This record gives sequence, C-alpha cells and structure tokens, in this order.
Amino acid sequence: MENQPRPRQAPEDNFDPQESDAVREPKEETSVTKASRLSARLIYEVIRRDGREELARPNVSLIWSGLAAGVLISLSVIAQAVLKAHLPEAEWTILVEALGYSLGFMVVIFGRMQLFTENTITTVLPVVADQSLTCFLKMLRLWTIVLLANVAGTIIASGFLYLPHIIPGEMTETLMAVARHATEGSAVVNFYRAIPAGIIIASVVWIIPAAQNSAFWVILALTWLMAAAGFAHVIAGSVEASLLVWHGEITIADAIMRFFLPVLAGNVAGGTAVFTLLVWGQVKNEVVKE
Repeated sequence: MENQPRPRQAPEDNFDPQESDAVREPKEETSVTKASRLSARLIYEVIRRDGREELARPNVSLIWSGLAAGVLISLSVIAQAVLKAHLPEAEWTILVEALGYSLGFMVVIFGRMQLFTENTITTVLPVVADQSLTCFLKMLRLWTIVLLANVAGTIIASGFLYLPHIIPGEMTETLMAVARHATEGSAVVNFYRAIPAGIIIASVVWIIPAAQNSAFWVILALTWLMAAAGFAHVIAGSVEASLLVWHGEITIADAIMRFFLPVLAGNVAGGTAVFTLLVWGQVKNEVVKE
C-alpha cells in the first residue's frame, strides 16, 4: 500500500497563506491558478504529445486528412479573389484582401486536418526529444504522405476552379491576378520569402495551446500578416501555381522548379531549422533528464 500514487492535490490543498499577501483564501488561489498562462515547458509538452499521436496515425488516415486540407486550403485563394474583386484599386486594399487568406487556414487548423507546414513543428519536437532513428523515420513517412496528399488536393481544387461555370466570368481574372501575384519571383526570391511563412505557421501551432478561446484571432492575425507581407506558403501557393498551369500561363516544370521546390525548402527551413530549434533551446534544460 505504501507504493500507491498520491492523489493529485487541488489548488486549495496547496494553499499557503504565507506565500503571498495578495492571495488570502483557497478560492482565490484557484482563481490565480486558472488565470496563469501556460509555461513554455507545458506548451512544448502539449505539442510533443500531439506530435506523437500524429506520428502513430495510419497511412490511410493521413492520406485522407492531407487530401482534405489540400482541397480546403483553396478557400484562402477564393476568399482573397472575392475581396479583391469588390475592393477599389488602391494601395491599402491589400490589407483588406489579405483577410481572405485566413479562411482556408482556419478551416484546416480548426478541422484538425493534416497541413504539411504545421508538421514542421508538431512532428519535429518528438524527434528532437527522442533522438531516435525510429522516430525520425516515422516523421519522414508522415511528411511524405501529407505533402503528397496536400499537393494532390490542391491540384484537384485548382482543376475544379478551372472548369467552366464554377467561377463567374468576372471573377476568373481576379482569381488569376491573385495567383500571379502569389507565385511571381525567381526561385531564390521565393525561397527567401517562404522562410517567414514557415516561422509564422510554426508560431500559430506554438501559440494555440495557450491562446485557448483566442485561437481564432491568433490564426486570423498571423495568416493575415503572411498574405499582407507577401510571404509564400507551399500548399496555399500550390493552388495558385496549379491554376496558372491549368490556364497555360506557366509550365509544370516552371511551377515546380521556380515556385514549389524553393518555397517548400523555405517553409521547412523557417518552421524547422529556425523556429523549432529555437523553441527546443528554450525548454531543453527543463524537459531533458540528465
């Protein structure tokens, strides 16, 4: 009986009236505990556990979830085009137009669908923590499946938008204008402007556990910034690049070599090499047992 685990104590059980003059009653201690922000260590643990669950998901689940994310991220492009079509020609309109970019990300993130750039932090933290080949291979499996499923979804979505009568005639040119703007630039330029996008999406993943009821505003603000600043996201951008391919404005080779691969590399660099490793450095001494 001596080895039985001790029952978890409530905040009232830990109340020490000598600890602070500001907290005088057990119920006040409970209020303080509920109001306290999650520490970096606890946010890390939430994401690490989430990542381990994702790594254990079967291939079929990842494929369908990734496919759905690729299709529904097209809502960002459509919403941007709708806003652009109804706004006047002015320098400030991009600030309103960029709000549409958040729509697809909200659907995908709140719907718990597999989006590749989210996985550059969610599934990397377990690998960094475990430092095992098995965990690393699981991460590569998930990355490969989700990326391919996301891209397949964007091709399906853009092909659907290419069909006649799906998008009103007056909206088609606006949609194409949004796509051209998002995919312009050389391979080098696209790589560099993809790095901040990787950092931003990783930031969204990191902040959401602590944001709780404010998660909507976190996603809205950060994805709005991504669009307003002209940063490149590999999955949302694949919808736009695919649209240009369907309409014959660029070749498949150009879409892959000038846009897709450089942006993919930039997103991974930003989300993994920059943000995730900085986050790990922040909590490493608190979570690693010597």
